[in-house]
Amino acid sequence: MVVWSIANQKGGVGKTTTTVSLAGLLSERNKRVLLVDTDPHSSLTTYLNFDSDRLESSLFDLFQLSTIDRDTVKPLVLETRFKNIHLIPAHMSLATLDRVMGTRSGMGLILKKALKCLEEEYDYVLIDCPPILGVMMVNALAASERILIPVQTEFLAMKGLERMMRTLQIMQKSRPDEFKVTIVPTMYDKRTRASLETLQELKSRYANQVWASAVPIDTKFRDASIKHMPPSLYARGSRGVFAYKTLLNYLERLGQDER
Repeated sequence: MVVWSIANQKGGVGKTTTTVSLAGLLSERNKRVLLVDTDPHSSLTTYLNFDSDRLESSLFDLFQLSTIDRDTVKPLVLETRFKNIHLIPAHMSLATLDRVMGTRSGMGLILKKALKCLEEEYDYVLIDCPPILGVMMVNALAASERILIPVQTEFLAMKGLERMMRTLQIMQKSRPDEFKVTIVPTMYDKRTRASLETLQELKSRYANQVWASAVPIDTKFRDASIKHMPPSLYARGSRGVFAYKTLLNYLERLGQDER
């Protein structure tokens, strides 16, 4: 089971769009995909047309379990209306975890333990992270073998990337294997100087970690979210979907090379 976190300590860079887009494409390749929404704002949960306030359980309940095994974790998983895509939803109560449980020993490994219980049931797990460093992001990063960092191609987004890279450096000290990082340029508009220069700077400063291409601005992403559908199912031929197909092919090649 391959586990990727989609993370950045800046909001509005395309984390949820990246998560849903890759999930849709993987499902079309007959891969069993589990999505995990770790953001108290529940953007991924809402995208997939679930009302987090009406759900009987959510990711928050995982952190209340006295025993973590398949029988206790499986009830937290929802089937979506899309083939091969399941979801562990978020709830706003996740925002209280840092205050209530943030100092408890072992809190950073709970999600990793839970996913281990489900490894026979899924080919991929994609974790949509909140834009702040806390218990949920720590759990997501600890559980993952690759971190995807969407970065909007504009100058302010570079600061968010710098913070994210510093966070990974700090967490690396308590991790035996090195984080595998792929920076994903997003919201690229070749007509603007800011996009062109930011993409060039990303390639210059992070040559070994940045994906060489970029996800363009595409209104089909917004339209797909309104319909609560993965973009590849809503607008298969769009340029944005083509970009994510290219990214997925790249990530799969990376994974094969690393094995």
